[in-house]
Amino acid sequence: MDRSPEELVELLPAAERFLAREAAVTEPGQRRGLVLVHDLAGDFDAAHAGALAGAHLLASLPNELIARFDADALVDYRAHRPRMTFSGDRYEAFAAPEISLHALEDDAGEPFLLLHGAEPDYRWERFVAAVSALVERLGVTSVVALQAIPMPVPHTRPVTVTAHASRRQLIEPYPVYWGEMRIPGSVSALLELRLGEQGVDALGVAAHVPHYLAQTTYPAASLSLVEHLERLTGLHLPTETLREAAEAHRTEVDAQIARSSENTAVVAALEQQYDSFTAAREGSDLLGGAGEVPSAEEIGAEFERFLADQDRKRPRGE
Repeated sequence: MDRSPEELVELLPAAERFLAREAAVTEPGQRRGLVLVHDLAGDFDAAHAGALAGAHLLASLPNELIARFDADALVDYRAHRPRMTFSGDRYEAFAAPEISLHALEDDAGEPFLLLHGAEPDYRWERFVAAVSALVERLGVTSVVALQAIPMPVPHTRPVTVTAHASRRQLIEPYPVYWGEMRIPGSVSALLELRLGEQGVDALGVAAHVPHYLAQTTYPAASLSLVEHLERLTGLHLPTETLREAAEAHRTEVDAQIARSSENTAVVAALEQQYDSFTAAREGSDLLGGAGEVPSAEEIGAEFERFLADQDRKRPRGE
C-alpha cells in the first residue's frame, strides 16, 4: 500500500514555533504570511542556477532545518546516481539525496522558508499534497519557484527571465510573451498549478541561461534569481558573494570563448540578436532571433533538446 502524503514528510522540533502560531489563528488576516521559496534541482535547472541560489541563501543567512522529506521514497537513484566515496579497498561514505525544508531570516530579520534539494521522480501528486499541507499548517501565503532554462542568449548581456504565476496580478510588471504551448512537466510546475487551484498565491521566475553554458554552473543566473526573488517578495537578501562569483566566471568564460573564432562568432551573433530585440522592445526581458520572440514550437524544441542531453548523460545499462 502506497504511503499517504503526510507520511512523506517528517516535521522537526524547530517547526513548532510556526505550527503553534498558526494553530492559534482564527481569522485569515491573522496568518503569518510566510514566503516559501523552492529550488528543487531537476531537469528544469539549467546550469544548476536555482540550486546554487538556494545554497547561497542557506550559506549566507541564519537558518534551521524544520522538516525533511523521505527522499528514499521519492528519488530514482538509478536515474540520478548519488555519489559514494571509495578509498583504497572500501566504501567510506554515501551522499544520499535530500529534500529539506529550512526556516531562514533575511537581512532585516524577516522569516521565510526554503524547500531545497532534489526534484522527486516519483509520487508527484502525493509530494505536492504534502507540501500543500505544510503551506497551510505553517502559515505560508506566497510560494515562489526558482528555476533556469537554456535559451539562445549571450553571456555578455544581462540575464533575462520568464515569470509565471497562478494569477496575473502577482507578476504584473513582467511582460507576457507566449501563447499556449506544451512543454515537459516538473514538480515545481505541478506545485504551482495545484496551489493556484487551492487559492494560494504561487509564482516563479526562470532565468535564461546561454544554451552553451547550460551544462556548467552559471552564477550570473543565480544572482538574477535572487534579485528577482527580492523584487517579487520584498525580502532583503544578500547578493555580494554571488555577484563576485558571477564576475569571476564571466572572466573565465570570456577567456575560453576568445580561444575559438567559431565560438566568438556565435556569441557575436547572439549579441546582435539580443541588442536588436532590446532596441525593438525598449528593454523587455526576453529575446529571439532577428528581433522576434521565439515561437512556442522553438521554445518547446529547446527544452526537449536540453532534456534529451540531460538524459544522455545519465548512466545506462541497468
